[in-house]
Amino acid sequence: MGMFKTCCLLTSAVVALSATMGLSTAAAGEAKAGEGSTAHQALKKLVKGNARFVSGQMKHPNLSAERRAELAKGQSPYAVIVSCSDSRVPPEQVFDAGPGDLFVIRVAGNIVGDDAQASIEYAVGVLNSPLVLVMGHENCGAVGAALKTETEGTAFPGAIHDLVESIRPSVQSAMKRAEGDGVLEAAIQDNAERVVAEVADSKPFLDQAVAEKGVKVLAARYDLDSGKVTFYDHHVAHDHGLDHDH
Repeated sequence: MGMFKTCCLLTSAVVALSATMGLSTAAAGEAKAGEGSTAHQALKKLVKGNARFVSGQMKHPNLSAERRAELAKGQSPYAVIVSCSDSRVPPEQVFDAGPGDLFVIRVAGNIVGDDAQASIEYAVGVLNSPLVLVMGHENCGAVGAALKTETEGTAFPGAIHDLVESIRPSVQSAMKRAEGDGVLEAAIQDNAERVVAEVADSKPFLDQAVAEKGVKVLAARYDLDSGKVTFYDHHVAHDHGLDHDH
């Protein structure tokens, strides 16, 4: 883990420097990754893929031997998905995507620490992924644990404690505007939106990518019952000419 973290952080530094100098890093080994893709196009693919998943009309794309051979030469994910580790929330299936389509980062509570941050920077800076989606989900256990800590004083051991503490601010915010069962749902939303704000404003690279390169960072919620992904920003579908129901 230490070697991976160091490698990713070094890559992030190179990416940030290259961006500052106006250089492209795509030619440095991950050639032509994300070439020609825009945040709008990526979002449209996600929405359409999720609609197929919900309707049970999945295409299971890009599973051929030819596709695997192509991916051996480089990857071009059109979106970065930051999601919970929950086994009921598999991003590739939820968006009916295949190998090489999504750059997936999964951690309980869909939070972003140093390792996840470096991974996002790599995907955006080196692979040219134009869209980052932070996806919370119904009945998130990590957010629920933070809620128990806040309301019942429940203590969790080891690293779980640190993870819960990082989510508690969202629970505290949710408790100010929601009651009863609504607190958990409000906290799940606040947590996803809080992570989005942190990622989009992070320096010295992603804030520039958002401001100057057209990169979008959005928050969404996955419904365990229906399988539908809903964007918390209700203007997303309108602004991008998308219909969430089709």
